[in-house]
Amino acid sequence: MERTNWTDIEFILQGLSEYPRAEKLLFAMCLLMYLVILLGNSTLIILTLLDSHLHTPMYFFLCNLSFLDIWYTSSFIPSVLIHFLSEKKTISFTRCVVQMSVSYTMGSTECVLLAVMAYDRSIAICSPLRYPSIMSKALCIQMAALSWGLGFLNSLTETILAVQLPFCGKNVINHFVCEILAFVKLACTDISLNEIAIMLGNVIFLFVPLLLICISYIFILSTVLRINSAEGRKKAFPTCSAHIMVVTVFYGTILFMYMKPKSKDAAFDKLIALSYGVSTPMLNPIIYSLRNTEVHGAMRKLTARLVLEERMRNLNL
Repeated sequence: MERTNWTDIEFILQGLSEYPRAEKLLFAMCLLMYLVILLGNSTLIILTLLDSHLHTPMYFFLCNLSFLDIWYTSSFIPSVLIHFLSEKKTISFTRCVVQMSVSYTMGSTECVLLAVMAYDRSIAICSPLRYPSIMSKALCIQMAALSWGLGFLNSLTETILAVQLPFCGKNVINHFVCEILAFVKLACTDISLNEIAIMLGNVIFLFVPLLLICISYIFILSTVLRINSAEGRKKAFPTCSAHIMVVTVFYGTILFMYMKPKSKDAAFDKLIALSYGVSTPMLNPIIYSLRNTEVHGAMRKLTARLVLEERMRNLNL
């Protein structure tokens, strides 16, 4: 079957077209959450870059996570916001593929990065004296590069397989965004290879990192339980509590989304998927900032520095 020219193909993102009033409300909510995502993650990145006390492996990986969350949400939220307010909800083939590949890259990278952060916490607690030598700057850069490289490779593989499919029908995607499985299901040919590749990618990038995270925390728990003093145990847990919460939110929402019974109302399933894509990147900087004395200290110093600079400018005037 001859494939249509890519420049001639358009997809219709159905979203909640049948509920126009709900779309207006969702626009306001998504816009507010997107601004919080940009502000929260950008603030963490700026604080980490400016404060030397935050130049540690944990905050280096956290910077990567914040940068990833900004790119992930920016790949689809602006488009979703535009579609909420417009009657024409079409997207070109090229834009759809770019949106799909970028979000898939970021999602895959985040899975690996969370496992890397768990390894970092396990070394910090299980081998505190050797921590600076093990988690060297070179190793941190290599592990971050590996996370990004594996995520990009997974997305590239899935995208190459997807763009080779022929599309010859009414290309309506029953979603807010170009999601890869919904995308390939529109093809007018056998998609068994694509479905197998997506399934393998999900197993490798979801469950293998989760297994590595569990192993890391088994070592952490065994080490903490061997600490004799209660005060020592209390000091050990806060160093990884934020990461545990981020992993719980990330994997908890994924497992809920994929394991819950399919709703009779497709709109509910689409809202769950959208809330997952927006809420997790919004909560990450909040979780890492909450009760984190290092971040609070960096924020106070940055605020004092800005106030001082403003006073100096006023005096010069």
